[in-house]
Amino acid sequence: MKEKQLKYFLSLIIPVYKQEKTIVKNLQQIKKVLDKIRYDYEIITVVDGIHDKSLRKIKAARIEKVKHIGYLKNQGKAHAIQIGMKEAIGSYVMFLDSGLEIDPNGISMLLEHMEWYDADIIVGSKRHLASKVNYPLQRKILSDGYYFLVKLLFGLRIHDTQAGIKVFRKKVLEKILPVLLEKKFAGDLEMLVAAESFGFNRIYEAPIKLDFNLSSITSAATLRSIAGIFIDTLAIYYRKNILHYYDKKSK
Repeated sequence: MKEKQLKYFLSLIIPVYKQEKTIVKNLQQIKKVLDKIRYDYEIITVVDGIHDKSLRKIKAARIEKVKHIGYLKNQGKAHAIQIGMKEAIGSYVMFLDSGLEIDPNGISMLLEHMEWYDADIIVGSKRHLASKVNYPLQRKILSDGYYFLVKLLFGLRIHDTQAGIKVFRKKVLEKILPVLLEKKFAGDLEMLVAAESFGFNRIYEAPIKLDFNLSSITSAATLRSIAGIFIDTLAIYYRKNILHYYDKKSK
């Protein structure tokens, strides 16, 4: 962690994987949104495996306030987010999925919730009553099933652990980042579980606008993701409730 921290400064982490066709346009859209908020900011892109021209195009675009990190081997989205978080200098650290299924205009909504609630973490939630969600039925069924599994295993008050937008106070990340082990599918969940174990209980939800068009949920990649998140979730449960790993680390 860098010691330098700026009050009312947002560090936004954008994980990137094989998005050479859209990443520059997406970053420009995000920057337009951030230019309108009352926080100064930095955008940290983390290219999770250099398998296309994504990193090259980010560098060539030279977008103001956009930093870039990249490495050769794909490690997983959670790993990329954690790498970016370690470089962040803001008092608030947020991550946002780069595909823009989640409307970046919701960034200011999460930041306002941070201040309203004096929160440790604000989670963008598909299940918030004010959220606007275009979500295929099959995907909704999977999401609902995972919510009930998480509720059963962990008892979290949060209704949506997986939406790709969350904001943390820097002090929370300074405690939990060194103990996180998930690199791929269930990194969001592990962050919330670890934060509660460290006593950061001021975790609240904010509405988002999500337009998720998924052509098929039966593809091999999707099935691997379903299996991966299930296995990783059980691993977190084992560490939390059998090994008491997070509680021990918090002490």
